[in-house]
Amino acid sequence: MTTESVSDEITFAYWVPNVSGGLVTSDIEQRTSWDYDYNVRLAQTAEENGFEYALSQVRYEASYGAEFQHESTSFSLALLLATQRLKVIAAVHPGLWQPAVLAKLGATADQLSGGRFAVNVVSGWFKDEFTHLGEPWLEHDERYRRSAEFLQVLRKIWTEDNVDFRGDFYRIHDFTLKPKPLNTPARPNPELFQGGNSLAARRNGGRHSDWYFSNGKDFDGVTEQLIDVQASAREVGREVKFGLNGFIIARDTEKEARDTLREIVEKANRPAVEGFRDAVRQAGNSTSTNTGMWADSSFEDLVQYNDGFRTGLIGTPDQIAERIVAYRKRGVDLILAGFLHFQEEVEYFGKRVLPLVREIEADERSTEHSLVGV
Repeated sequence: MTTESVSDEITFAYWVPNVSGGLVTSDIEQRTSWDYDYNVRLAQTAEENGFEYALSQVRYEASYGAEFQHESTSFSLALLLATQRLKVIAAVHPGLWQPAVLAKLGATADQLSGGRFAVNVVSGWFKDEFTHLGEPWLEHDERYRRSAEFLQVLRKIWTEDNVDFRGDFYRIHDFTLKPKPLNTPARPNPELFQGGNSLAARRNGGRHSDWYFSNGKDFDGVTEQLIDVQASAREVGREVKFGLNGFIIARDTEKEARDTLREIVEKANRPAVEGFRDAVRQAGNSTSTNTGMWADSSFEDLVQYNDGFRTGLIGTPDQIAERIVAYRKRGVDLILAGFLHFQEEVEYFGKRVLPLVREIEADERSTEHSLVGV
Protein backbone atom coordinates (compact mmCIF):
# COMPACT_ATOMS: atom_id res chain seq x y z
CA MET A 1 0.00 0.00 0.00
CA THR A 2 1.31 3.45 -0.90
CA THR A 3 0.44 6.80 0.61
CA GLU A 4 -0.51 10.00 -1.19
CA SER A 5 2.94 11.62 -1.04
CA VAL A 6 6.12 9.73 -1.95
CA SER A 7 9.56 11.36 -2.06
CA ASP A 8 11.83 10.80 -5.04
CA GLU A 9 14.68 9.94 -2.69
CA ILE A 10 14.66 8.88 0.93
CA THR A 11 17.00 10.73 3.29
CA PHE A 12 19.06 9.39 6.18
CA ALA A 13 19.78 10.45 9.75
CA TYR A 14 21.73 8.74 12.49
CA TRP A 15 21.35 8.68 16.26
CA VAL A 16 24.15 10.67 17.85
CA PRO A 17 25.71 8.48 20.57
CA ASN A 18 25.98 11.35 23.05
CA VAL A 19 24.91 9.01 25.86
CA SER A 20 26.91 6.05 27.11
CA GLY A 21 25.91 2.47 26.41
CA GLY A 22 25.38 2.72 22.66
CA LEU A 23 22.00 2.10 21.02
CA VAL A 24 21.36 -1.36 22.45
CA THR A 25 21.08 -2.29 26.13
CA SER A 26 23.33 -5.31 25.78
CA ASP A 27 26.69 -6.51 27.01
CA ILE A 28 27.76 -7.28 23.46
CA GLU A 29 30.85 -5.36 22.36
CA GLN A 30 29.92 -1.93 20.97
CA ARG A 31 32.80 -0.07 19.37
CA THR A 32 31.04 3.23 19.98
CA SER A 33 31.88 6.03 22.38
CA TRP A 34 29.83 8.87 23.83
CA ASP A 35 32.79 11.25 24.04
CA TYR A 36 33.20 14.42 22.01
CA ASP A 37 36.20 13.44 19.86
CA TYR A 38 34.55 10.20 18.75
CA ASN A 39 31.34 12.04 17.90
CA VAL A 40 33.12 14.70 15.86
CA ARG A 41 34.82 12.03 13.76
CA LEU A 42 31.51 10.20 13.40
CA ALA A 43 29.64 13.35 12.29
CA GLN A 44 32.27 14.06 9.67
CA THR A 45 32.17 10.45 8.49
CA ALA A 46 28.39 10.55 8.31
CA GLU A 47 28.16 13.66 6.17
CA GLU A 48 30.79 12.23 3.83
CA ASN A 49 28.74 9.04 3.50
CA GLY A 50 25.37 10.44 2.54
CA PHE A 51 23.73 11.22 5.88
CA GLU A 52 21.86 14.53 5.91
CA TYR A 53 20.75 14.63 9.55
CA ALA A 54 21.94 13.61 13.01
CA LEU A 55 19.73 13.42 16.12
CA SER A 56 21.26 14.22 19.51
CA GLN A 57 19.57 12.27 22.28
CA VAL A 58 18.18 13.82 25.44
CA ARG A 59 18.55 12.21 28.84
CA TYR A 60 19.09 14.12 32.07
CA GLU A 61 19.38 11.47 34.76
CA ALA A 62 21.81 8.55 34.82
CA SER A 63 19.76 5.41 34.24
CA TYR A 64 19.11 2.17 32.34
CA GLY A 65 22.42 1.63 30.62
CA ALA A 66 22.88 5.34 29.87
CA GLU A 67 24.84 6.39 32.92
CA PHE A 68 26.66 9.28 31.25
CA GLN A 69 25.11 11.86 28.94
CA HIS A 70 26.09 15.04 27.14
CA GLU A 71 23.33 17.66 27.02
CA SER A 72 21.66 17.65 23.61
CA THR A 73 21.49 21.31 22.55
CA SER A 74 25.08 22.22 23.41
CA PHE A 75 26.35 18.96 21.90
CA SER A 76 24.35 19.60 18.73
CA LEU A 77 25.94 23.02 18.32
CA ALA A 78 29.40 21.52 18.81
CA LEU A 79 28.73 18.99 16.02
CA LEU A 80 27.33 21.69 13.75
CA LEU A 81 30.50 23.71 14.13
CA ALA A 82 32.61 20.63 13.34
CA THR A 83 30.78 19.84 10.07
CA GLN A 84 29.88 21.60 6.83
CA ARG A 85 26.56 20.18 5.62
CA LEU A 86 25.11 17.94 8.33
CA LYS A 87 21.86 19.14 9.92
CA VAL A 88 21.76 18.36 13.63
CA ILE A 89 18.49 17.87 15.51
CA ALA A 90 18.55 18.56 19.24
CA ALA A 91 16.00 16.64 21.30
CA VAL A 92 14.34 18.73 24.04
CA HIS A 93 11.68 18.26 26.72
CA PRO A 94 8.86 20.79 27.17
CA GLY A 95 8.46 21.27 30.88
CA LEU A 96 12.23 21.43 31.32
CA TRP A 97 12.63 24.21 28.73
CA GLN A 98 10.84 27.52 28.33
CA PRO A 99 10.13 27.71 24.56
CA ALA A 100 11.25 31.33 24.12
CA VAL A 101 14.58 30.56 25.78
CA LEU A 102 15.06 27.57 23.47
CA ALA A 103 14.06 29.75 20.51
CA LYS A 104 16.90 32.15 21.41
CA LEU A 105 19.42 29.33 21.66
CA GLY A 106 18.13 27.84 18.40
CA ALA A 107 18.40 31.12 16.53
CA THR A 108 22.01 31.52 17.62
CA ALA A 109 22.86 27.92 16.71
CA ASP A 110 21.20 28.38 13.34
CA GLN A 111 23.11 31.58 12.63
CA LEU A 112 26.44 30.02 13.62
CA SER A 113 25.86 26.88 11.54
CA GLY A 114 24.54 28.50 8.38
CA GLY A 115 20.97 27.28 8.83
CA ARG A 116 21.46 23.68 9.93
CA PHE A 117 19.90 23.58 13.40
CA ALA A 118 16.68 21.63 14.11
CA VAL A 119 14.66 20.55 17.16
CA ASN A 120 12.96 17.30 18.13
CA VAL A 121 10.24 17.95 20.71
CA VAL A 122 10.01 14.97 23.08
CA SER A 123 6.90 15.01 25.24
CA GLY A 124 8.58 12.87 27.91
CA TRP A 125 8.39 9.28 29.14
CA PHE A 126 10.76 9.27 32.12
CA LYS A 127 8.75 10.44 35.12
CA ASP A 128 11.72 10.48 37.51
CA GLU A 129 13.51 13.10 35.41
CA PHE A 130 10.68 15.52 36.14
CA THR A 131 9.86 14.62 39.72
CA HIS A 132 13.50 14.45 40.84
CA LEU A 133 13.91 17.99 39.52
CA GLY A 134 10.78 19.18 41.29
CA GLU A 135 8.82 19.62 38.06
CA PRO A 136 5.21 18.47 37.71
CA TRP A 137 4.59 15.21 35.86
CA LEU A 138 1.60 15.53 33.56
CA GLU A 139 -0.48 12.64 32.31
CA HIS A 140 -0.03 11.45 28.75
CA ASP A 141 -2.43 13.60 26.76
CA GLU A 142 -1.62 16.67 28.84
CA ARG A 143 2.07 16.24 27.98
CA TYR A 144 1.13 16.31 24.31
CA ARG A 145 -1.11 19.36 24.77
CA ARG A 146 1.88 21.09 26.30
CA SER A 147 4.08 19.97 23.40
CA ALA A 148 1.53 21.34 20.92
CA GLU A 149 1.79 24.77 22.54
CA PHE A 150 5.59 24.47 22.70
CA LEU A 151 5.77 23.81 18.94
CA GLN A 152 3.45 26.72 18.17
CA VAL A 153 5.43 29.14 20.32
CA LEU A 154 8.75 28.12 18.76
CA ARG A 155 7.46 28.58 15.22
CA LYS A 156 5.84 31.95 15.99
CA ILE A 157 8.92 33.37 17.72
CA TRP A 158 11.18 32.20 14.89
CA THR A 159 8.98 33.70 12.16
CA GLU A 160 7.04 36.65 13.65
CA ASP A 161 7.61 39.84 15.60
CA ASN A 162 5.61 41.13 18.58
CA VAL A 163 4.45 37.62 19.40
CA ASP A 164 1.47 37.11 21.67
CA PHE A 165 0.43 33.62 22.71
CA ARG A 166 -2.15 32.78 25.38
CA GLY A 167 -2.19 29.06 26.10
CA ASP A 168 -2.80 26.81 29.07
CA PHE A 169 0.93 26.15 29.53
CA TYR A 170 2.73 29.13 27.97
CA ARG A 171 2.00 32.86 27.91
CA ILE A 172 4.05 35.11 25.62
CA HIS A 173 3.46 38.87 25.58
CA ASP A 174 4.66 41.19 22.78
CA PHE A 175 7.95 39.28 22.33
CA THR A 176 10.34 39.85 19.42
CA LEU A 177 13.43 37.74 18.82
CA LYS A 178 16.35 39.18 16.83
CA PRO A 179 18.29 37.93 15.05
CA LYS A 180 15.91 35.33 13.79
CA PRO A 181 17.18 32.02 12.39
CA LEU A 182 18.37 31.94 8.78
CA ASN A 183 14.90 31.33 7.40
CA THR A 184 14.37 30.80 3.67
CA PRO A 185 11.34 30.01 1.48
CA ALA A 186 12.53 26.40 1.32
CA ARG A 187 12.99 26.26 5.10
CA PRO A 188 10.86 29.00 6.69
CA ASN A 189 12.00 28.06 10.20
CA PRO A 190 14.44 25.59 11.78
CA GLU A 191 12.81 22.22 11.20
CA LEU A 192 10.54 21.00 13.97
CA PHE A 193 10.38 17.26 14.61
CA GLN A 194 8.00 15.51 17.00
CA GLY A 195 7.82 11.82 17.79
CA GLY A 196 5.51 9.32 19.38
CA ASN A 197 3.11 6.53 18.54
CA SER A 198 -0.13 7.53 20.27
CA LEU A 199 -3.10 9.23 18.65
CA ALA A 200 -2.19 12.42 20.55
CA ALA A 201 1.32 12.27 19.09
CA ARG A 202 -0.02 11.73 15.57
CA ARG A 203 -2.41 14.65 15.93
CA ASN A 204 0.40 16.91 17.13
CA GLY A 205 2.66 15.75 14.33
CA GLY A 206 0.07 16.50 11.70
CA ARG A 207 -1.03 19.85 13.10
CA HIS A 208 2.15 21.44 14.43
CA SER A 209 5.45 19.81 13.37
CA ASP A 210 7.38 19.69 10.10
CA TRP A 211 8.36 16.06 10.67
CA TYR A 212 6.76 13.16 12.52
CA PHE A 213 9.17 10.62 14.01
CA SER A 214 7.95 7.05 14.55
CA ASN A 215 9.45 4.33 16.68
CA GLY A 216 10.47 1.21 14.78
CA LYS A 217 7.56 -0.20 12.78
CA ASP A 218 6.90 -2.80 10.11
CA PHE A 219 5.09 -1.92 6.88
CA ASP A 220 1.60 -2.19 8.36
CA GLY A 221 2.51 -0.12 11.39
CA VAL A 222 4.01 2.62 9.22
CA THR A 223 0.96 2.75 6.98
CA GLU A 224 -1.41 3.02 9.94
CA GLN A 225 0.52 5.93 11.41
CA LEU A 226 0.96 7.71 8.09
CA ILE A 227 -2.77 7.65 7.45
CA ASP A 228 -3.48 9.24 10.83
CA VAL A 229 -0.72 11.86 10.60
CA GLN A 230 -1.69 12.88 7.08
CA ALA A 231 -5.36 13.12 8.02
CA SER A 232 -4.52 15.46 10.92
CA ALA A 233 -2.33 17.56 8.64
CA ARG A 234 -5.01 17.83 5.94
CA GLU A 235 -7.55 19.09 8.46
CA VAL A 236 -5.48 22.25 8.86
CA GLY A 237 -4.12 22.47 5.31
CA ARG A 238 -0.60 21.25 6.09
CA GLU A 239 1.90 18.67 4.86
CA VAL A 240 4.19 16.74 7.18
CA LYS A 241 7.19 14.54 6.44
CA PHE A 242 7.60 11.13 8.07
CA GLY A 243 10.73 9.72 9.73
CA LEU A 244 11.12 6.09 10.83
CA ASN A 245 13.50 4.67 13.41
CA GLY A 246 15.45 1.57 12.39
CA PHE A 247 18.42 -0.30 13.83
CA ILE A 248 20.58 -1.34 10.88
CA ILE A 249 22.67 -4.52 10.87
CA ALA A 250 24.23 -4.70 7.41
CA ARG A 251 26.66 -7.56 6.83
CA ASP A 252 28.12 -9.35 3.82
CA THR A 253 25.81 -12.32 4.41
CA GLU A 254 22.35 -12.61 5.91
CA LYS A 255 23.64 -15.23 8.35
CA GLU A 256 26.21 -12.79 9.75
CA ALA A 257 23.53 -10.14 10.25
CA ARG A 258 21.08 -12.56 11.92
CA ASP A 259 23.82 -13.95 14.13
CA THR A 260 24.67 -10.42 15.26
CA LEU A 261 21.04 -9.72 16.15
CA ARG A 262 20.82 -13.01 18.04
CA GLU A 263 23.97 -12.17 20.03
CA ILE A 264 22.68 -8.69 20.90
CA VAL A 265 19.48 -10.14 22.35
CA GLU A 266 21.18 -13.08 24.08
CA LYS A 267 23.60 -10.72 25.81
CA ALA A 268 20.93 -8.19 26.79
CA ASN A 269 21.53 -6.46 30.09
CA ARG A 270 18.36 -7.84 31.62
CA PRO A 271 18.16 -5.61 34.74
CA ALA A 272 18.66 -2.48 32.62
CA VAL A 273 16.10 -3.55 30.00
CA GLU A 274 13.57 -4.48 32.68
CA GLY A 275 14.16 -1.18 34.50
CA PHE A 276 13.59 0.71 31.28
CA ARG A 277 10.48 -1.38 30.57
CA ASP A 278 9.06 -0.53 33.99
CA ALA A 279 9.80 3.17 33.50
CA VAL A 280 8.12 3.38 30.09
CA ARG A 281 5.12 1.20 30.91
CA GLN A 282 3.18 4.27 32.02
CA ALA A 283 4.06 6.07 28.79
CA GLY A 284 3.08 3.11 26.64
CA ASN A 285 -0.17 2.16 28.33
CA SER A 286 -1.54 5.48 29.52
CA THR A 287 -3.71 6.15 26.47
CA SER A 288 -7.28 4.90 26.19
CA THR A 289 -6.51 3.24 22.86
CA ASN A 290 -3.25 1.63 24.11
CA THR A 291 -1.34 3.13 21.19
CA GLY A 292 1.36 4.93 23.16
CA MET A 293 5.09 4.41 22.85
CA TRP A 294 6.17 0.89 23.80
CA ALA A 295 2.56 -0.20 24.52
CA ASP A 296 3.12 -3.51 22.73
CA SER A 297 6.91 -3.79 22.91
CA SER A 298 8.39 -7.14 23.87
CA PHE A 299 11.54 -7.62 25.94
CA GLU A 300 13.48 -8.23 22.71
CA ASP A 301 12.11 -5.02 21.18
CA LEU A 302 13.25 -2.99 24.18
CA VAL A 303 16.85 -4.20 23.94
CA GLN A 304 16.95 -1.48 21.25
CA TYR A 305 15.05 1.08 23.24
CA ASN A 306 13.17 2.64 20.34
CA ASP A 307 11.92 -0.64 18.81
CA GLY A 308 14.53 -0.36 16.06
CA PHE A 309 14.64 -4.11 15.34
CA ARG A 310 10.99 -4.01 14.26
CA THR A 311 11.80 -2.05 11.11
CA GLY A 312 13.63 -5.12 9.81
CA LEU A 313 16.74 -3.47 8.35
CA ILE A 314 18.85 -6.55 9.02
CA GLY A 315 20.61 -8.54 6.31
CA THR A 316 22.80 -7.98 3.27
CA PRO A 317 23.19 -4.57 1.60
CA ASP A 318 20.81 -5.66 -1.18
CA GLN A 319 18.15 -6.83 1.27
CA ILE A 320 18.34 -3.67 3.35
CA ALA A 321 18.32 -1.37 0.31
CA GLU A 322 15.22 -3.06 -1.09
CA ARG A 323 13.41 -2.77 2.23
CA ILE A 324 14.34 0.90 2.62
CA VAL A 325 12.94 1.68 -0.82
CA ALA A 326 9.78 -0.27 0.05
CA TYR A 327 9.33 2.00 3.09
CA ARG A 328 9.84 5.05 0.89
CA LYS A 329 7.10 3.84 -1.46
CA ARG A 330 4.77 3.73 1.54
CA GLY A 331 5.51 7.37 2.34
CA VAL A 332 8.57 7.30 4.62
CA ASP A 333 10.81 10.32 3.91
CA LEU A 334 13.67 9.59 6.30
CA ILE A 335 15.29 6.62 8.03
CA LEU A 336 16.72 7.40 11.48
CA ALA A 337 19.46 4.80 11.79
CA GLY A 338 21.11 3.22 14.78
CA PHE A 339 24.17 0.96 14.58
CA LEU A 340 26.18 -1.37 16.80
CA HIS A 341 29.63 -0.03 15.85
CA PHE A 342 28.80 3.47 14.60
CA GLN A 343 32.02 4.64 12.98
CA GLU A 344 32.71 1.65 10.77
CA GLU A 345 29.07 0.78 10.13
CA VAL A 346 28.10 4.30 9.04
CA GLU A 347 30.95 4.11 6.54
CA TYR A 348 29.91 0.60 5.43
CA PHE A 349 26.33 1.83 4.97
CA GLY A 350 27.47 4.80 2.90
CA LYS A 351 29.63 2.67 0.61
CA ARG A 352 27.62 -0.54 0.36
CA VAL A 353 23.93 0.17 1.07
CA LEU A 354 23.14 3.75 0.14
CA PRO A 355 24.38 3.46 -3.48
CA LEU A 356 22.03 0.49 -3.95
CA VAL A 357 19.14 2.56 -2.57
CA ARG A 358 19.87 5.35 -5.04
CA GLU A 359 20.22 2.87 -7.89
CA ILE A 360 16.81 1.31 -7.16
CA GLU A 361 15.21 4.73 -6.83
CA ALA A 362 16.71 5.89 -10.14
CA ASP A 363 15.52 2.72 -11.90
CA GLU A 364 12.00 3.22 -10.55
CA ARG A 365 11.92 6.85 -11.67
CA SER A 366 13.11 5.84 -15.12
CA THR A 367 10.41 3.19 -15.36
CA GLU A 368 7.73 5.64 -14.23
CA HIS A 369 8.84 8.23 -16.82
CA SER A 370 8.79 5.58 -19.52
CA LEU A 371 5.25 4.55 -18.61
CA VAL A 372 4.11 8.18 -18.64
CA GLY A 373 5.46 8.54 -22.16
CA VAL A 374 3.65 5.46 -23.46
